[in-house]
Amino acid sequence: MPFTPFHMGPGLLIKAILQGSFSLMVFGWAQILMDIQPLIAILTGAGCLHGFSHTYVGAALIAAVAGISGKYLSEIGLRVLNVARQDNPIRIAWWISLTSAFIGTFSHVLLDSIMHADVVPYFPLHTGNDLLGLISTDDLHKFCLYSGLIGAGTYYIVRFFIRKPSV
Repeated sequence: MPFTPFHMGPGLLIKAILQGSFSLMVFGWAQILMDIQPLIAILTGAGCLHGFSHTYVGAALIAAVAGISGKYLSEIGLRVLNVARQDNPIRIAWWISLTSAFIGTFSHVLLDSIMHADVVPYFPLHTGNDLLGLISTDDLHKFCLYSGLIGAGTYYIVRFFIRKPSV
């Protein structure tokens, strides 16, 4: 994907399905960390656009960093956004943070493998990219957009029906 926000569409759909068992904030943080290496390559003109960070080995390492740092950053972010109050903080369980980060980085590699010729997802075990061109780039963008729209709608519908009225 040319920009990290495209990756958030599938993340919204996963959030709608898993609700409180998935952190969209940690997932998003993982997307940002995944695209730091390509950003540096674009800005400096040095190195491969999608290098080691866009392999499953690299994604696993980034997921560990994203899961650990994202837990704390997301809890702070929820307080700053007033989603969580100081007297009633929201705590993200470690398993949720790490799972969300791994889903984020691995889905990032999967989606980028479909559209970028320089992604070698299975390096060092395999130096090819069998997923390249599996579907068109246009269809991949539509998938990301539509999954985000469906995910956002589903999330709010589910939240509406499970929210208990206040007394």
